[in-house]
Amino acid sequence: MASLLDSIARPFAVILQLSVVLGVVFVLLKVARFYQKRKKLIKALEAFPGPPKHWLYGHNHLVRRKLGSLLLWADEYPYAFPRWFGPVLPALIVNHPDYAKAASTVSGGADCTFAFFSPGEGLLILEGAKWFQHRKLLTPAFHYDVLKTHVTLMSDSVKVMLDKWEKKNTKRKSVELFQDISLMTLDTILKCAFSYNANCQTESAPVSSLWLAVYDLSYLLSNRIQNFSYKDVFYNLTRKGRQFQDACKRAHTHTDKVIKERKMLFSSEKDYDKIQKKKHMDFLDILLCNKDANGVGLSDEDLRAEVDTFMFEGHDTTASGISWLLYCMSLYPEYQQRCREEIQGILGDRDTVEWEDLGKMTYTTMCIKESLRLFPPVPSVSRRLHKPVTFPDGRSLPVGLNIFAIHRNRDAWEDPEVYDPLRFSPEKSAQRHSHAFLPFSAGSRNCIGQQFAMNEMKVALALILLRFQLCPDPSNPPTLTPQIILRSSSGVHVHLKKIR
Repeated sequence: MASLLDSIARPFAVILQLSVVLGVVFVLLKVARFYQKRKKLIKALEAFPGPPKHWLYGHNHLVRRKLGSLLLWADEYPYAFPRWFGPVLPALIVNHPDYAKAASTVSGGADCTFAFFSPGEGLLILEGAKWFQHRKLLTPAFHYDVLKTHVTLMSDSVKVMLDKWEKKNTKRKSVELFQDISLMTLDTILKCAFSYNANCQTESAPVSSLWLAVYDLSYLLSNRIQNFSYKDVFYNLTRKGRQFQDACKRAHTHTDKVIKERKMLFSSEKDYDKIQKKKHMDFLDILLCNKDANGVGLSDEDLRAEVDTFMFEGHDTTASGISWLLYCMSLYPEYQQRCREEIQGILGDRDTVEWEDLGKMTYTTMCIKESLRLFPPVPSVSRRLHKPVTFPDGRSLPVGLNIFAIHRNRDAWEDPEVYDPLRFSPEKSAQRHSHAFLPFSAGSRNCIGQQFAMNEMKVALALILLRFQLCPDPSNPPTLTPQIILRSSSGVHVHLKKIR
């Protein structure tokens, strides 16, 4: 009996030993591959001098709370410098137009930042044929015929915010802009993209939890990157990991609700035809109806990822841009007054902006661009190289490295710290390097919603300046904080003086 058991057990023991050996070999191969890749990256980065790094934290402990550290390094290393996110994850920070141009021509998908939040693969992280398919399907949603229909809705949302401001006691106390403007841009995007009127600016509606969820996600994403917590299996066990999952759940719950309600209208092909014949199709209509050359549309997972991307990126970034624009206007009353006079000349007695008005706001547009240069809503644009790149000075990088382009580019601007809208006059713009000003990224992967954002900034600034004079609050200066979106940890405070 014992010999029979031995004869049965022996093959299993051999299989087990073989499995262990194969497992060890697999792990060793993985380690060797990682070591070779890391060695190659380190060797490539040796050509780029940069600030000294900590063996464990990299540079995280130096930039966690001070955005100024990166800017000082950009001045010291005027072309590019390494940035280590922990002990094993390097990136290259580029801050010169020639470097930004070279990187934009070969970059692939975005780095892993948004992948933490997205339930699927949206435009920000897609690569290759699938990225091209999604970009082509989404492009009609930003055609000028569609954007035309948004201007009145944008005006309506801005006026709700202005009515709120009029009810506040703004004579003695300044207004913190970012929260009110963020709710306004959320209201706008819900109306324009999803035909969804949530009254989120005036009521404590459930949708307001979406605004809080996006705010939490922005903070937690930044914290996660700075602490190199890249593996979900470990991160989700931490307190911040649980907070992150809760914020994701709150954001996705609203997205699922919007998509579910709209898909209930698409019960047959006739319904699709009916939607396509609508005078004004919104973002979600177009996503649901559009198909590629093979008759394939977006899957439910892809649809949710794209809606999340547009919701997450489309309102918070614009809120940051508008907040910093108003801050700049408060600091420079002469530019503010010139914008106001231009807008009054265009609108006359009207208090609503129309599509045809936007193209006439030439000086206002220059002020907006100068604000975006000094206070870019997205402080850095990140990409992962999908093929090697060689820069104009001969230095090169291998596949797989993340590149972050920051908006410093001192060599491209005269007196770069000075607010001067005339930098963006047609004459000076024609002389500027094509990659010196990249508020919406560059190349084929530029921001698909940039015209939507610019239109919203014009509408907001126009209506605000018609009703209020903006003055700075020296007692509450902003404190820039390095998050996904450029924010101030102390808020963005401005005095509002009603003028009509």
